[in-house]
Amino acid sequence: MLLLLAAALLPAEDWPQWRGSDRRGVWGETGILERFPEGGPRRHWSSPIANGYAGPAVADGRVFVTDYRSTQGRKGLERVLALDEMSGETLWEREWPVDYSGLAYPLGPRATPTVDGERVYVLGSMGDLLCLRVDSGEVLWRRNYQRDYAAELPTWGFVAAPLVVGERLVALVGGSPDAKVVAFEKVTGEELWRSLDDSAEPGYDPPILIEAGGARQLIIWHPTAVTSLDPETGAVHWMEPFKIQAGLTVATPVLSHHGLLVSSFYNGSRMYRLLPDRPQAELVWKGASDSEIDTDGLHSLVTTPVVDGDYIYGIGSYGHLRCLDARTGKRVWETLDLTEENARWASGQIVRNGDRYFINNDRGDLIIARFTPEGYEEVDRAQIMKPTNPLNRRRDLGAVHWTHPAYANRHMIIRNDEEIVRFSLEAPD
Repeated sequence: MLLLLAAALLPAEDWPQWRGSDRRGVWGETGILERFPEGGPRRHWSSPIANGYAGPAVADGRVFVTDYRSTQGRKGLERVLALDEMSGETLWEREWPVDYSGLAYPLGPRATPTVDGERVYVLGSMGDLLCLRVDSGEVLWRRNYQRDYAAELPTWGFVAAPLVVGERLVALVGGSPDAKVVAFEKVTGEELWRSLDDSAEPGYDPPILIEAGGARQLIIWHPTAVTSLDPETGAVHWMEPFKIQAGLTVATPVLSHHGLLVSSFYNGSRMYRLLPDRPQAELVWKGASDSEIDTDGLHSLVTTPVVDGDYIYGIGSYGHLRCLDARTGKRVWETLDLTEENARWASGQIVRNGDRYFINNDRGDLIIARFTPEGYEEVDRAQIMKPTNPLNRRRDLGAVHWTHPAYANRHMIIRNDEEIVRFSLEAPD
């Protein structure tokens, strides 16, 4: 009885938005298995789903996820689903028409839903932003970036999951005039402020919130600069120029005691020191390469890197897991053991749990590993998902799996273009 009580009192947590509650990619739960059981982690439930890249969000017993199905050519329906976390049963769904003309990789929505109390915010590939009730799916308000803000469709669609900051919902809109970033009143959808000119494309990177220099700072990494905004007004705290080829700001910036790390596919990585006495930043080091192939440091795309102590770990442009010295940006080691494929955009989603990492690579494997300055230590691996995202480049399996999972309540919830599955990662009694 005491053992059962102790297990019940272990802290559990939800995964209410992109990369978890604070967008750091850290899973804080205890009571997690050390190795997988024979045959891999146990499937708790599976539910059918249509196409999409967007990962799920989990909050208050519900799972929120988006998908897309074609009805005629590139015309179709985007949809948000609410599922019961314990059973996978569909609680409600809401759909809207879209035309994917002009969209590269027209497979489905990209952005993880953002849950905030009684509301969930959903962003579609073509710029449909919806605020819905979590219990019923009732649409409380909606905007469309192209219609309402004259935003041009980015090559790979609208990707950046909006961020709740107090009473504001901050969104990377890419609109005009001067509406690259827009803050909406989260309950009514009223525009509260807009910031940054629209002279360059918005990129794809979701906003994050940090505290440094005695101030809260919204970090907006777009294809011409890394920018810090005041979340209350949208005023610019600081801006560090960084020209990104093809607009590929994708990997989320990472905050550590070394500063703010950003990493791009073509243009490599940069580390910015955040000043302690005021909201300002200065460049500490930068990679020397602007090539996806001839790379000196870390060139991330799908994978957001991690900073652990004095070292950076991330997956570069052709699938190599690399370790860099966070103080200098110099490479320490590299290996293909994680992705198993020297191929363009080979990747994996990295989430920290205690002193180890859970990584789902784009071959559909879930891996438990440890990263140290001495090298990569693989603890266990299981093949859990079928790669179903088509890719117009030769890959071993003919398709990839690029979706970020949700880790919540000692389980992982993950989807492809056919099913969404809840796996148990709870330690045995």
